[in-house]
Amino acid sequence: MPSASRHRASRDGFRPIRVSIEFFPPKTEEMEKILWSSIERLAPLQPKFVSVTYGAGGSTRERTHNTVARMVRETSLKPAAHLTCVNATREEIDAVVQSYWDAGVRHIVALRGDPAEGVGHSYRPHPGGYAQTSDLVAGIKRIGDFKVSVSAYPEKHPEAASLDADIDALKAKVDAGADQAITQFFFDNEIYLRYLDKVRAAGIDIPIIPGILPVQNFKQAANFARRTGASVPYWLAARFEGLDNDVETRRLVAAAVAAEQVLDLVDEGVEDFHFYSMNRSDLVYAICHLLGLRSQAPAKPAAKAA
Repeated sequence: MPSASRHRASRDGFRPIRVSIEFFPPKTEEMEKILWSSIERLAPLQPKFVSVTYGAGGSTRERTHNTVARMVRETSLKPAAHLTCVNATREEIDAVVQSYWDAGVRHIVALRGDPAEGVGHSYRPHPGGYAQTSDLVAGIKRIGDFKVSVSAYPEKHPEAASLDADIDALKAKVDAGADQAITQFFFDNEIYLRYLDKVRAAGIDIPIIPGILPVQNFKQAANFARRTGASVPYWLAARFEGLDNDVETRRLVAAAVAAEQVLDLVDEGVEDFHFYSMNRSDLVYAICHLLGLRSQAPAKPAAKAA
């Protein structure tokens, strides 16, 4: 469990941190309004970049592209587009990469992706596609001088035979040209710190940015964690006990827990953090405020939903 007294004792003011924020593409007009309202709210924090996810089986490819292209056109944010290997030939994926370059996007988050059938089903590479993430990274780098982020799993990918095997897969992505990695979310900082030690011992020296999931709904977060192989410590469950029907208190607790987790990592020398926003701005904004981030000169405002 993060130690509040530890970071209070060691911090003589706010230390500079950098944040990036993840969104997912909207499925409906109402979700689009929520997304662009969130972007408008968080843009003045001047995140290092904002990423836009990709649905299972490439199901949101067009919406992801449209969202990212709109960010380039209408805001001063630096978007990073997610791209996966699933359900597409190399030619199709290469065309998407080229379209991102033409739209002004210079950062791609390269992922293998979940099977079209969803998490829990076996992954089958497309016979004419990129077989794995390292191949996709190399393909992206051949097309343009993109910055490429990849995933990392402090508790190993659910399909990996072992943590060492998973770190070998990360090394293959780095050897293919990956510039940085963003971790799956975790709640116990010791897991991340031990993982970082093992990654460095394996000769991997790219930035490994911790992924932070603010817990907006504990039951949903716990279910998500089970599907992705992330553990949920007992103390986190205790923090949210009895709050199932108390939304306002849950938000206060969620902000405090996430800020505490980040502050503890700051004391370990971590400076970059990636927030999984779930397209909800208020909680992420509150956490960033607790961390000492303040609104800067506003970015170009996000346009209203079409």
